[in-house]
Amino acid sequence: MRRFLLLAHRVPVSGEFTLNDLAGGAGRMDEVARAVSTAFTLSNDLRRDTEFTVLFVAEPPPRARRITLVGARLRFLNPDERSTAALLKNALTRSKEFPREFESSPGLTVAPVDPRAELDSYLRRPGAVWLTEEGGPIEDWAPPGGETAAVVSDPYDPTPEERDQLDRSGVPRLSVGPRSLRTSQVVDLVHAYLDRRRVAGSSTPP
Repeated sequence: MRRFLLLAHRVPVSGEFTLNDLAGGAGRMDEVARAVSTAFTLSNDLRRDTEFTVLFVAEPPPRARRITLVGARLRFLNPDERSTAALLKNALTRSKEFPREFESSPGLTVAPVDPRAELDSYLRRPGAVWLTEEGGPIEDWAPPGGETAAVVSDPYDPTPEERDQLDRSGVPRLSVGPRSLRTSQVVDLVHAYLDRRRVAGSSTPP
């Protein structure tokens, strides 16, 4: 299973933003939506072996929210960022009516969470890694048992508290290249690396 956790620092947790200003008033929801779309969409299909979690941390508990999308069950996801942003916005808006986790649309769940506890739990998953420019080459890393649980950030750096959690977890720091890339590009390159490993593994003679 390929899993990603995206730390979204400025998206209004209430869902109260306009789809006409995703890069501004929506707290860079444009890049969050683009990363979600990139994580799942292929040329004519979706990646069914992928799970993507967005941790919306613009407001502390109990306002923080977790949205998880599961490729095996996902519906209504299109390649464009506006419709993806609308899907996430709808989940955030509806979550104000529910005190616990619920399925907002097929394959998409939303829940109020303690972001610190959520990140700690995620970092204990098999194959947990931190994708950062400060990391070592991803090509030198082999996901254990084919499991990947990668932590990425939106266009804003992790907060000092998040960095402390990531540092203390001891998970490997990995980089996909020497340049500062957009979150969606990082997700794409991780998939490309894992795809190449899968093809190489399947072509190895017994």
